[in-house]
Amino acid sequence: MTLPSVADLTVELMLIPGLAGYETRVAAAISAHLDSLGLSHHSDRLGNLTCTIPGDPALPPVMVFTHMDQLGFIVRKIEPSGLIRLERLGGVPERALPAQGVLLCTEQGDLPALIANKSHHATTPEEKYKVLPYADLYVDAGFSTKAEAEAAGVKIGTPVTYLPRALQLANNRIAGTSVDDRAGCASLLKLAEARRGKPGPTLHLVWSVQEEYNLRGVLPAATALQPAIALQIDLLLACDTPDMTARGDVTLGGGPGISLYSFHGRGTLNGVIPHPALVRLFEDAATNANLPLQRSAHTGALTDLSYIQFMGPEGVACLDVGFPMRYSHSALEVVDPQDLDGLVTLVDTALSAITPDLKLTR
Repeated sequence: MTLPSVADLTVELMLIPGLAGYETRVAAAISAHLDSLGLSHHSDRLGNLTCTIPGDPALPPVMVFTHMDQLGFIVRKIEPSGLIRLERLGGVPERALPAQGVLLCTEQGDLPALIANKSHHATTPEEKYKVLPYADLYVDAGFSTKAEAEAAGVKIGTPVTYLPRALQLANNRIAGTSVDDRAGCASLLKLAEARRGKPGPTLHLVWSVQEEYNLRGVLPAATALQPAIALQIDLLLACDTPDMTARGDVTLGGGPGISLYSFHGRGTLNGVIPHPALVRLFEDAATNANLPLQRSAHTGALTDLSYIQFMGPEGVACLDVGFPMRYSHSALEVVDPQDLDGLVTLVDTALSAITPDLKLTR
């Protein structure tokens, strides 16, 4: 069985809502693809989905992971009028919220709605350039009363995501909802397909939960697997638009990359300085695969790899591996599937190059 292309997988997964803590439908779609590859898998109590491909016990076991969840909202109040108030879940950009379509994921089914934007004809000059806090915004799903909304399945705690969409852009680029990190999920599926039957280390593939909520959802899976090496697949901030040029040199369509430094710097004193042996491993893999290798160093970004590196009595050798992406955390993000194909080849090549003499001690 051959999986669809990484582009088609990305679009398929983007169109499935999966708020942090509510990843079940995304996990089911990924599980179905693993079944088609004949690969066994299991989920833990948080919902992390793990697939292990056994390898050479003389080699350090590797965990490659990416997160299934997306950011969004939780219903916090239903007004008597039937309008709905939201609580933010994850790093939602408030300045990009008014007039966005959303999806209310009720137990009775998904309901489309929109985040209201005050009528332009009634907007005062003082309001024209003001960003409203999310708590002041409301959702209009068409209901006339609170009872009507409740009868349709809306209640306090109902998960809400951006309205799932995918747009085909020029040069085969894709704009869509939750490219972060459904593109990573698609890439990890293609890596599973590529690694079947290949010699190399024992490989644990993990599609993790709740990254957008607290960056720690993957920890039960990592604790159970005890890897010596952990590789996180996630976005790299593309810096090839006018508002991002000072932030770095990563370009969309420029190929896969690695992070040489990440630090949150906004209340969470954590980040990743990668293991030098893994940096060399991936630099050599890029050379051997004739791939470009982009390099990223950013303050303000963080992944759950930050916490895995401190696990166990010796720690875990860690490296963030990524794909360029524009407009992070917006309702529509942009990715180039060529970068995803390159990412799969890069990780596959690096895994095949791991030998018993790879030194992880410092």
